[in-house]
Amino acid sequence: MRTEPWVQGPKSKTAPEGRPLLSTQVAIRYGPTMSHTYCCSLFHCVFSTKERRKIITPEIQPRLWAYMGGVAREHQIKALGIGGMEDHVHLLLSLPSSISIATAMRDIKSASSHWMGETCKSEDFEWQEGYGAFTVGWSQVDATLAYIAGQKEHHEKRDFQAEFIAFLKKHRIDYDPRCVLG
Repeated sequence: MRTEPWVQGPKSKTAPEGRPLLSTQVAIRYGPTMSHTYCCSLFHCVFSTKERRKIITPEIQPRLWAYMGGVAREHQIKALGIGGMEDHVHLLLSLPSSISIATAMRDIKSASSHWMGETCKSEDFEWQEGYGAFTVGWSQVDATLAYIAGQKEHHEKRDFQAEFIAFLKKHRIDYDPRCVLG
């Protein structure tokens, strides 16, 4: 007599369908186990000052970029490259598996905004609310670093808004042109 699987039946010396009953379970090992988590999460991040105000002067940029790199390091994030212009910044970040891109952006933007207010006496300094984060493969790292380093020359041809929209299109991200930059 066949019963439903969830109904307890009489104990049998054979397993269903005539298979032998194993008195103990056997764990099968299929090779060495992985003792660590390995992750490669590279992001090209872009965000601007609030209202795209040109308040990151060329004199302060190297100090701000270095500070942002230090914040990343404190949070176990590798900042492979940081650069930008008076109204925006680009970062190439390598994130550990334990940190989301949202957390990384929150920590770096918050600390650097505070630093700008305290150290540079720029009390009205703020970053825009959002950011762009675009995945990068290792084969693109050198080109991305060159792009970040060449911001001054690049922006002689195209403004931040055109640059950011080009990133969205390149990565096939849907956006509302009326709201993309706040």
